[in-house]
Formats: sequence, C-alpha cells, structure tokens
Amino acid sequence: MCVTCGCSEGATATISGALDDTSARGEDLHARAHALGLAHDHAPRVREVADDGSKTPRTITLERAILAKNDALAERNRAWFAARRILALNLVSSPGSGKTTLLERTVAELGGEMPFYVIEGDQATANDARRIRAAGAAAIQVNTGTGCHLEADMIARVLAQLDPVEGSVVIIENVGNLVCPALFDLGERCKIAILSVTEGADKPEKYPHMFAAANLMLLNKTDLLPYVDFDVESCRRAAERSHPGIRTIPLSARTGQAMDRWYAWLRSEREG
Repeated sequence: MCVTCGCSEGATATISGALDDTSARGEDLHARAHALGLAHDHAPRVREVADDGSKTPRTITLERAILAKNDALAERNRAWFAARRILALNLVSSPGSGKTTLLERTVAELGGEMPFYVIEGDQATANDARRIRAAGAAAIQVNTGTGCHLEADMIARVLAQLDPVEGSVVIIENVGNLVCPALFDLGERCKIAILSVTEGADKPEKYPHMFAAANLMLLNKTDLLPYVDFDVESCRRAAERSHPGIRTIPLSARTGQAMDRWYAWLRSEREG
C-alpha cells in the first residue's frame, strides 16, 4: 500500500456501510464514484519481477509517483467538497488520544445544528463506526488491514456511498499513527492533530511533520492533568516550532471542559 513507510505489500482496504456492517461491493462504489464525479484510482499496484526470472517480487522506490498521484486525487476531492460547501476535516493522532470520544460528543451535542458524516479509519474492526452511528451521525468504516493510513482514493470511494448533503461537515478519523498520515493529503480543508496529556509534551518535537501539517492541535484529556507530568505551555511551544501559527485548544472530551472552544472553531470554519 505504501512504499514510503513499509506498509505490507498487497494490503487492501475494506469499506463497511453507513447504515450497517455489510461490506460494500467495490465495483458498485467504483461506478458510483464515476456518477458523482469523485476522484478514484484505476491504476493497479506496482510490483517488479527480479531480473533473474525467479518471479521473486522486490521493492522498487515509488514514493514520488505515489504521493504525486495521491495529491492529484486529493485536489479532485477538495474541489468536490468545495462545490458542495462541505467542510472536510482530517483528524490525526496516535492511538488512544480520544479521537472517537471527541467525535461522539461533538456529534451528540452539535448534530442538531449541523449535519455530520464520519469516515472511520482503522486497521481492523468496525467498533468506532458503530459508536459514531449510535451518537447520531452516518459513519462508514474503512479497514486498511496492514496499511497505516488513509489515501485520497479511499476517501473518494467512501464518499460515493456516504453521499453527504450540501453544507454538511465530513470528519475523517484517520488511522492512529503520527507518521504516515502527515504525508497523505485526502482533500480535506485542514488536518487537526489530537494529542492527549497522557502521551508526553514532547510529541510535537518527536513527530514534527504531523504537527507542521496540522492547523489546529486539540490537547485532550485535560481532566487528567492533576495526575500526570505534562507541561501544557511546553507542548504548545513545541507545536508552534513545528508550525508557527498553529492554534492549540486544551479540552476534555470526557468531561466536556472547553469543548465550547472547539465548537466555536468548527462553526467559524463551516461559515468561512
């Protein structure tokens, strides 16, 4: 799937439906992507056979070509969103930061004000999509198998099934990983990095590319600050060194503390 990061060769993504957990037929989504004018990839994955005729596959470097193709598909996704006045956001973080809990609360508390559609990315299970549906939003699960990130082509195929209405908010919860999702544009308005106070204040320094790619950092689980050794200001400064101008909102998705600031940001971006 990704020669840039060492994802297993032959990794495939499985898409589960918005209303149930039955797997969508790939050819059906392909046809629907054509009908809606969504970007998608026709090209097969590339393998090279050894010169000695042994038929043993070997890795070849395709990083530039893969990223260029992904970026082109992402621009088509972005144009598709813009034409429908859809705010598309890409949530990125390490596993366990609280992305799904944040989305559950956001959908439950703001769903009556703005329509939400959620794309859930995980290597396995449909657990998160079920949680989001229970909170009140349409959600589709993408299981990447051994892949460690979502790609623009996957998003286009999901949108063909999700079919978000004009003026809605599409939130993509990427696979938990602070490395590869930074490289892959999905066509979103912006990336939002979620960091929990249980992870360490130096994460923006350890993973600078992710925080450089994000416009907003949500510092989650602040209700645990009395019990962990975490310097909020140090973390904020580290993020700003990676991306001068990045905004930081400390909050707690579990207790609701400062969630109003996140909601205000969402409203502003949707209106903008």
